[in-house]
Formats: sequence, structure tokens, C-alpha cells
Amino acid sequence: MKEQETGFAAAVDTGEMDLRASLYTVFLCILFGANAVAIKISLAGLGIFTTAGIRFSIAAVVILSWALLTGKPLRLNHRQVWQMAILGLIFFVQLSLFYIGLSKTTASHGTLISNILPFVVLILAHYFIKEEHFSTRKLGGLVLGFAGMVILFGDTFKFDESILLGDVIVMLAVLTWGGNAIYTKRIIKDYHPSQVTLYPVAVSAPLFFIGALLWDPEIFRFVDISIIAAMAYQSLITASFGLIGWTMLIKEYGATTLHSYIFIMPFSGVFLGIVMLGEPLTVNLVLSMTMVTVGLVVANKPVKRLV
Repeated sequence: MKEQETGFAAAVDTGEMDLRASLYTVFLCILFGANAVAIKISLAGLGIFTTAGIRFSIAAVVILSWALLTGKPLRLNHRQVWQMAILGLIFFVQLSLFYIGLSKTTASHGTLISNILPFVVLILAHYFIKEEHFSTRKLGGLVLGFAGMVILFGDTFKFDESILLGDVIVMLAVLTWGGNAIYTKRIIKDYHPSQVTLYPVAVSAPLFFIGALLWDPEIFRFVDISIIAAMAYQSLITASFGLIGWTMLIKEYGATTLHSYIFIMPFSGVFLGIVMLGEPLTVNLVLSMTMVTVGLVVANKPVKRLV
């Protein structure tokens, strides 16, 4: 993607990010981290698949409107139609697992467990994307972050079995998310970000509604202003603006570099989970947060001089 299309200056052949791109990535990670809290709020009044269906239906309309108004390319060839169908199915499985898991565990646990993602992406990218490799330093940082997630399970065993089950399901969602990131990276050179953002969301939205009819015991329990606000945040901020920005960045800088920043997500998720949902602040939680902070510092080298 050309520099004028993304608004960022690319570091040639290094995968490194300039300051502006780094700050933007941090901002998106904060937004994504807070999304777990918004999901928990909406699940109090809506079914699991209903929540996802509403969220991504709104997001699809917003992204489509943005693409049409700004003249972004949307046409797909026959091969791309099949690729987007596959990506949409992966997206559906990934988000279904995440929503189911989050309904059983806490927002804090959900965001912290997401820290396995950079490790998954790092390994998969090394073997499936020939231009992406990991250094010893980056691997060490990601392992530190993963160790922080392991520490978190010390908390899990203090709670009931549903928390443990939720944690395991969220982990499965993150493993699927890693596969999603790698598949996207492998095909994204043939797409504009508007295409690879819109079509997986559009494919998954009706699947979520089918899931709601089949598996949601209650589609609507109640709706109040907090649930409306939570749905607006998920639909407009993270699923629309956030996904477009993230897709543009992953195309420009690569899966490994970008997903190193995911360690930032727990800070907003844990903080808001404690403040807004009354989730407990435990010793294991603090230790886990410390580990992922150290992992973030170690994994990210100083930005090199751009050429």
C-alpha cells in the first residue's frame, strides 16, 4: 500500500514502525482492550450470538457506506470471493468462541488471555510467511508476555469451574485469531483494506443471527442505555473504525510486528473491568500485568531510522 493511502511512512524491509504508526497502533490496542468490557455489558441483556450479529451487521453497513462514499474498491474476482468466504467463516468461529468464553469468564481474564496471540502469530508467521522472521529478543519478549498469561491461571483455579471453562474457550478463540491473522497476511497484498475488512464482517453477520435462533436461550432479556452504548462502542468504534485501521497497519508492517503491540490491550480491559464491572484486583492479576509490560518492552526494538 502506498504511503499516501495509509498516512504512515513505512520502514523499508525491516517491519519497523515510525513513531506515528506506533502511537496509532497503541491507540487501537487500547480501544480493542476496552471492547471486552463493552461485550460483557451487552451480554447482560442480549444473547451471545444476538450481540455479535447486531454488532457486525451495524459494522458492515458503516464500512460499506464509508467505502462507497470514499470511492474505495469493493469488486472481487472469482478467486477473491472464495477467499473472503473462507475468511468470513474463520471470523465467525473466532468471534463465536470469544463471545461464548467471555460470557463465562471476566473481562480482565479475557483481555489478558489474548496475550497468547502475539506468540501464536509469531510462530505461525515464521513458518507460513517467508518474509517474516523472529529475533531472539522478540521471541524472549513474547514468551515473557505468555508467561504472564500463565500466571493468570493461578487466579482461575480459585474461582468456579465456569471461569476455567470460559478461559479455555477464550484461548481457543485466540488460537483461531492467530490463524486468521496469518491467512489475512498471506492474501492481503491482492486486496484493498476496505475489501478485507468489509467482506468477512458481512459474511459472518447472518451466521451470527442463525446462531442466535439456534443457540441463544434468550435473544433479548432487556435493553437499557448502558447496553445501547456498549453496542454502539463495539459496532462503530472497534468493529468499524478499529478493524479498518488494524487491517491497514497489518498490510503495511506485517503480522509479527503489529501483534507485538497486543500486550497493551490488557491495560484498558483490566482497568475498565475493575472500575466498571467491579472485577477483583488480585496478586496474580498484578503479576500478570507486570509480565506483559516487561514483555512489551523487550519485544519491541527501538525504531530504526527510516529510509
